[in-house]
Parts: sequence; C-alpha cells; structure tokens
Amino acid sequence: MSDTPRMMTAIGFETPGGPDVLVPMERPVPAAAAGEVLIRVEAAGVNRPDVIQRMGHYPPPPGVTDIPGLEVAGTVVSIGPDVSGIAKGDKVCALVPGGGYAEYVAAPAGSVLPVPAGLSMTEAAALPETFFTVWTNVFDRVGLKSGERFLVHGGTSGIGTTAIQLAKAFGAEVFTTVGSEEKAEAARKLGADHAINYNKADFVEAVLEATGGHGVEVILDMVGGDYVERNWKVAAVEGRICQIATLNGIAENVNFSRLMVKRLVHTGSTLRPREAAFKAAIAARLREKVWPLIEAGTVRPVMDSTFPLAEAAAAHARMESSGHIGKIVLLTEAAT
Repeated sequence: MSDTPRMMTAIGFETPGGPDVLVPMERPVPAAAAGEVLIRVEAAGVNRPDVIQRMGHYPPPPGVTDIPGLEVAGTVVSIGPDVSGIAKGDKVCALVPGGGYAEYVAAPAGSVLPVPAGLSMTEAAALPETFFTVWTNVFDRVGLKSGERFLVHGGTSGIGTTAIQLAKAFGAEVFTTVGSEEKAEAARKLGADHAINYNKADFVEAVLEATGGHGVEVILDMVGGDYVERNWKVAAVEGRICQIATLNGIAENVNFSRLMVKRLVHTGSTLRPREAAFKAAIAARLREKVWPLIEAGTVRPVMDSTFPLAEAAAAHARMESSGHIGKIVLLTEAAT
C-alpha cells in the first residue's frame, strides 16, 4: 500500500539477557504473504514466553521473525492472497508466532478475530495468547465439564485470570493458588470459589480439606518442578492434569505409582510451534463459544498496566517482578 511505510519501529535485542537488552530498532515493514494479513499494531500483549525468548531459552520457530510478541490488536491495512472474510480497515486482534512488538505485523488470517464489541484495542490485545492457550488446553485437551472441580496455579497471571473466568462461566468449581492476600481477593472477584495463598497454606492440604478428600478433576499447571507430584496428590481419581510450562524447572524422581493408582492423565502442550490450521480451529471455537461471553461482559481481560512500545524493557521488568495482576500491554504511537 502506498500509505504503508517501508520501515517501522520494532523492539528487539542483540544478545540475550535481562529486560534492559530490549531496545527500539528500525526494521522493514513485513509484507502479507499468502494466507496472511498485515496489521497496523496499536497494542501488543506481553507474555511469559516473550521473557523466556529474551533470556535466550525460547527461540522462535523456523522462519519466524526474531521480534518478540505473540498477540496484537490493530487495524488491517493489507491482505495477502488466499484470504477471505477479512477486509482492509477491520479492527482485529490476532495470535501471531512472533513480531508483535512492532508497529506492523503479518498475521495468519485464521488466527485473526474481530475486536469484541465494548472492548478497547488495549483490552483486545490482552486476549489472544491467554484465551487460545486456556481454551485449547482446558476445554479441548483435558475436557473440563460443568460441575467438575478445576485448579489453576498462578491465578492472577494472564493465564490464571482467563482460566478462572472461563472455567466459572462454563460451570466448574474453581480453585486457584496465589502469592498474597491481595491476589487472593482479586482471584475471588473473578469467580474463584477457593483462592489459596501458597505462602500461608499448603495447597494440597487446603484443596483436599475443601473437597472432603476427593480432590479436583482438572488441573492447569505452568509451574512444574515439585508441583508435579503435588498435583498428583491433589487430583481426584481419574483426574486430568495439563502442563503448559515449567517455571520451577523439570520434575525429577517423581512417584509414578500415584499416577497409576489414581489412573491419572498428565498431558501437556505448547502453542507457538503448532500449525496455522490448528490455531485457526481454536479461533473458530473462541468466536463461537467465548466472544459472546466477552461481549456480554461475563468474561473480560484483566488489565494490569500499559507501557509505550519503546519501554518494553520496563514492561518485562514488571512481569518479572511477579507483582502484576492480569495483563501487561505495550502501546504503539498508533494507539487511540
């Protein structure tokens, strides 16, 4: 397009390291290839995988830009071949495999969704990564059902706030772990029936007491480490656990007999490397099942803070402080 510039400001880093390695740099504006649209970014969500990439432990998939950022909201300015159902000028949010920390990003058309009515661009940018992740793992992969008990760790993270709301909206009894009384209160306001401060109580004992020893049917865990065996202890017979990260490291020397005796299913997944068609299928289910809940106000993204794009380092420092409740979002100069 004639009014789309050739170059743009993006956030990148020369060598892995702490938040301060993130700096603005000039990059070419990408082109929309077949099956893609070009989005003028107004807001970009900040997620834990971005932090891990910056530290040098999570390289982008082959062929994907090294610019961090997995979710954006903005305006479609160009459409590549083989795209239907999206028009120039549409206000959208999108899951992208990388490149979100920039003024423009090329997004797979199947992972593009309309900005829900009533949401700002800033709020819309907080949706894709967490909502795609929670839906595919909690509802598709381990099949949380109405009436079941559900435990999500890190209840005030982006994943946690999303999982609490969606699980509650679809009829589950919701348990979560948090690191402070302030976060416990925030989780309860989102719909958590039981918010356990892990600095004051053993979540295994607390959950088993609250359930009369029954345990929970479904667990979403991003902690790993010693939480693996503790999750097995707190899981109900034939419970299902889904692992989406291992922030506390790899579990070693776990007692597999507990897995066997309880007939547990412990599965896991990563989203970023999955094929475009897989993500498009998730997007379709979100549009059908979840977007109406957002537009009705039943489910909302929980916002922590915003930072100008050029201050991505400060946004990462905020995330690493673990003081945030909800989503952290970067705003470009196009933000309104």
